[in-house]
Amino acid sequence: MRLPAAHAVAFVAGAAAVLGFSPCDFFPATLAALALLIHLWMRAPTARAAFLAGWLFGLGFFLAGVSWVFVSLHRFGAMPAPVAAFATVGFCAFLALFPALAGWAQAKIRGPEARAGAGLLAIPPLWVLAEWLRGVILTGFPWLSVGTAAIDSPLAGYVPLGGSYLVSLLTVAAAALLWTIAAHRSRWFAAAGFAAIGITGAALQELQWTSPSGKPVAVSLLQGNVPQDLKFDPARYQRTLDTYGRLAEASRARLIVLPETALPRFLDLVDPRYIEQLKAIALRNGGDLLLGVPRRGAQGAYFNSVVSLGVSPPALYDKSHLVPFGEFVPPGFGWVVRSLLHIPMADFARGSVAQRPLAVAGERVAVNICYEDAYGAEILGQLPEATLLVNVSNVAWFGDSLAPGQHLQIARMRALETGRMHLTATNTGITAAIGADGRLLARLPQFTEGRLDVDAEGRSGATPYVQAGDWPALLLCALLVFVAYLRRSR
Repeated sequence: MRLPAAHAVAFVAGAAAVLGFSPCDFFPATLAALALLIHLWMRAPTARAAFLAGWLFGLGFFLAGVSWVFVSLHRFGAMPAPVAAFATVGFCAFLALFPALAGWAQAKIRGPEARAGAGLLAIPPLWVLAEWLRGVILTGFPWLSVGTAAIDSPLAGYVPLGGSYLVSLLTVAAAALLWTIAAHRSRWFAAAGFAAIGITGAALQELQWTSPSGKPVAVSLLQGNVPQDLKFDPARYQRTLDTYGRLAEASRARLIVLPETALPRFLDLVDPRYIEQLKAIALRNGGDLLLGVPRRGAQGAYFNSVVSLGVSPPALYDKSHLVPFGEFVPPGFGWVVRSLLHIPMADFARGSVAQRPLAVAGERVAVNICYEDAYGAEILGQLPEATLLVNVSNVAWFGDSLAPGQHLQIARMRALETGRMHLTATNTGITAAIGADGRLLARLPQFTEGRLDVDAEGRSGATPYVQAGDWPALLLCALLVFVAYLRRSR
């Protein structure tokens, strides 16, 4: 394949890989796209060519998959469209460096002798190590981990064992086996390996790693559907309060959950009578209410928080993993927020990473805010103590884009990893209840006001992933890379 054609194929394959993620949920597209990338890597004449193929694949992948960054910057952050477009492309170009690095590294391991076996063995673990780096460098951006796309495939059976990185490893390994079959190399051996991965994953799905803890608790998840461009408008404030007051009043659930920053004003500036009204509703129901609201702490610091009101002792959770530019300003970049972005409350303080689950409504609830649930290892800090996972979000920042569906798919992965129900309350959607097996149990339509009533089953016990985290999968990847290097040397 000539280089210009190969470049175009890499870019298009990257964009097609996004079809495996929500809302499309067509996992075979991701598998086929990865197999095509592996073909380009195995045919690349130099490490530089492999780097470029990986970068173009990544550029297509992230431009198609996280194009919603432009919506956030331009429509709701008031950044001029040309600048927002440039920033979005630049961000995607940076993210594309990680698959490019994996391509370069496998070419180096394959060596000038073009040892196909060594290169093929190295590709899956190198891809995962690049994903891991992407999730930690500069606060991390683990969005669109390819393992997440496998949530509805037989590979989902491996999720409780090793989390999304283990499933990413197996996803790319399956793609490598598909390439091997298509390339007429050890066809029967590759087909047997491909089948074994799927059959084993399907068998693992029958295992129950956690068990019910007590009786189910009635929960109401509130979706106020407050437009993002009006959320912080003082003229809209009272209407917002009325909306959530009305939705809460109609609930008889023992646990009521409001979205992130449902009240767009510091807690100490909210009319105390309104807070007492919400508390009275929780007391009437014999339970508690979780309220997303910004709050001010000591020395002028302020936090993106969830506070509890009701029969249980007061408790709170402060968001600890903040979004760069949206929730905190990286050192040296204050000029960006002052001159290009107009985002209210853009410099939150970071909450403690050692916070415990909130004891509310007879459950121990591990709260996380917005895209914190994209970081599987960070959720583990409150487990196995927690019996439920609750995420509160304001995905209205991304409009009618791919982001809400992708975020819901990520939440399903967290539920399956931990063996816990995952409840998510959002401003404009997608408000949903997810079972401990990762299945979507119920949801509200996007961009509608409503209340989702569910019976939430608390669970106890620990999956292997809860006990060990990401390290077994990452160490396995490092070992496989080492073995591939030894094979090349021989």
